[in-house]
Amino acid sequence: MSEPTKGKRTPLFEYYKENGVKLIDFGGWEMPIQFSGILAEHEAVRERAGLFDCSHMGEITISGGEAESYLNRLLTNDVSVMTIGKAQYNIMCYPDGGAVDDVILFKLDKESYLLVCNASNTDKVYAWMQEKNGSKAILKNVSDSIGLLALQGPAAIKILKELTDADLDAIGNYHFIEDQEVAGIPHVLISRTGYTGEDGFELYLASEQTAILWGKLLAAGEAFGVLPCGLGSRDTLRLESGMPLYGHELSEEITPLAAGLGFAVKTKKASDFIGKAALTAICENGPTEKIIGFEATERGIPRESYKVFSLEGEEIGIVTSGTQSPTLKKSIGMALVKSEAAAIGTKIQIEIRNKRIQATIIPKPFYKRAK
Repeated sequence: MSEPTKGKRTPLFEYYKENGVKLIDFGGWEMPIQFSGILAEHEAVRERAGLFDCSHMGEITISGGEAESYLNRLLTNDVSVMTIGKAQYNIMCYPDGGAVDDVILFKLDKESYLLVCNASNTDKVYAWMQEKNGSKAILKNVSDSIGLLALQGPAAIKILKELTDADLDAIGNYHFIEDQEVAGIPHVLISRTGYTGEDGFELYLASEQTAILWGKLLAAGEAFGVLPCGLGSRDTLRLESGMPLYGHELSEEITPLAAGLGFAVKTKKASDFIGKAALTAICENGPTEKIIGFEATERGIPRESYKVFSLEGEEIGIVTSGTQSPTLKKSIGMALVKSEAAAIGTKIQIEIRNKRIQATIIPKPFYKRAK
């Protein structure tokens, strides 16, 4: 794929240019697929540490006395149970239950929140939030002013401890601490939400400081074997961990219940929310389709949009994500299939270039790190 000539750029664009890093168009952003190679980067995260530029993600602040009630009407999870310093996985839905986006919500203080959304959805999400606001909560799209780096892998905590006195051990999963100093850079928000299946931290900071912190993290991590990582390994890592990607396992057509994200859909919370009626009906009747995990038992690599068939030859679904797993050394994937064909252990067929290979539906995640 040729290097894009137009697109949004993260604060690391000059670093990429100076180091000859090839960029591709990713949802309107100029982003690296790889630095040293997808397999090497994947292995670094699983065994040591990898550093990702996630500055393309969208950030929106919500504040004011109406912030909590507004968010509870907008999102599927129960915002009212959040405490300061807690992060919460959430889905923003349309009235029919389809997803606008999946997001992470941070509770900064009693009346202030930070919402992080997928890069390609930022404008859509912000417009939807404004439309549903009623001018009561104070909304601000601060995406352009914030840089975001993710340090992931078993050595991540050791590397970050080289650069900060922040109490990293006190940050639990889906928690964060604000206003920390890292490598001499002030006002850094450090979270522990992850998207790779490994332990690690996300660092939110002023965009103009992002390139400086990137360099210092790589330098501090050199002794630990850290590698800069691109979108390619980010995708293989999240797929092994069974995590959904918007536009693949979750979309305007694929509801969070079909996606297996029912843990984030609180139909019994006190607040009514957009999509509640539709999702409640799906809860009662069960979704007609489900996202499943599978592993191929014959040679072949499943890819997005490949058709899925039953052993009897009936077309039952479509692959949403697929790859050759670097860790497991076998072909794995996720697919949207008819619910009646979604049982664990069911044998299926994936059509790859006019040939059907055998596969088996297995539980997700495909990979789970040892605690």
